[in-house]
Amino acid sequence: MQALIYYISLPFIYLISLLPFPLLYLFSDFVFFILYHVIGYRKDVVLQNLRNAFPNKTEKEILAIRKAFFHFLCDLFIETFKTLTISPKNMLRHCALTTETTTLFKKLAEENKSVMLVMGHQGNWEWAGNSFSLVCLQQLYVIYHPLGNKYFDELMYRMRTRFGTRLITMKNTYKEMLGNSTGVVNATAFIADQTPRPENAYWTTFLNQDTPVFKGTEIIACKLNRPIVYVHISRVKRGYYELHAEMLSDNPAGTAENQISELHTRRLERDIIASPETWLWSHRRWKHKRPFDAV
Repeated sequence: MQALIYYISLPFIYLISLLPFPLLYLFSDFVFFILYHVIGYRKDVVLQNLRNAFPNKTEKEILAIRKAFFHFLCDLFIETFKTLTISPKNMLRHCALTTETTTLFKKLAEENKSVMLVMGHQGNWEWAGNSFSLVCLQQLYVIYHPLGNKYFDELMYRMRTRFGTRLITMKNTYKEMLGNSTGVVNATAFIADQTPRPENAYWTTFLNQDTPVFKGTEIIACKLNRPIVYVHISRVKRGYYELHAEMLSDNPAGTAENQISELHTRRLERDIIASPETWLWSHRRWKHKRPFDAV
C-alpha cells in the first residue's frame, strides 16, 4: 500500500515542482482553502497554542496570526517539492545567506573549526539547508527522523541531499559526529524545538508556557567543544528567505549547565515573537507536563 500511494503521488509531486513560481503559489492558495476552510486541519491545536503563547493579544489578533500561519504552512509544503527541480541559481535567489552569515562561516572554515548549528522550525528550513550547502565551505550534516513511509522517506532524502547536504539519523548523532571529526570542516544542524521525553529534558519557560527542551544539543556541544551557532531563517516576502547566523558560544565546554539550552531557546523565542506566523504552531509542542523533580 505504501508503494501504491507513493507511485500514484509521484507524478503530481513532480508536476508541482515544475510549476513556475506564480502558478506554484496559486496552487498553494488552493491547498490553503482546502486545508483551512474545508478540512480545518489542526485549527484548534494552533488556536490553543497561540492563545497560551500570547495571552496579551486580542482574539482578533490571534485569529489573524492563525490564518497567516496556515497560508505560510501551505507555502512551505509546496516549496519543499520545488527542491526536486529548482536550479542552484534559483535556490540562492529565493533563499540567500546574509553577508554577515557568509563571513562568519568563512572565518570558521579558515580556522578549521567544525561547528554545531541550532535552529527552530521557523521559515523554510529545507531551503536553508540547500543554500548553506551551495555557499558555505563546511560540509553540512542535518539530524533528521526517517519518515514512516520508506518510499516518501527516500524521496525526502533525495531532495535534502540534492545540493550536497548529508543526513544523520537522530539515534546515530553522536557516533557519526565523532566519525566526522577529522577531515573536511563540517557543520551539524540540530532543530531544537521538538518535544523531548519530559524526564530527559531541560525545563524552562518558553512562550509563556512550561516547556521541555532537548538537552542533547548542549551535551554534544560541550563534549566535543565545538562552537555553537544559532541560525534563523526570516521570510523577506512570499517565496523569499534570508538565512541569519550568530555565534552563541565559541567555547561550550566552558559554559554553565543548561546555559546553551537557555541561550538558543531565548533567541528562538525572540524570533517567533517578531514573526509568529512563520513558526510551526501545528506541532503539539506542549503535550507534556513538567515532572515534579525536573530542572
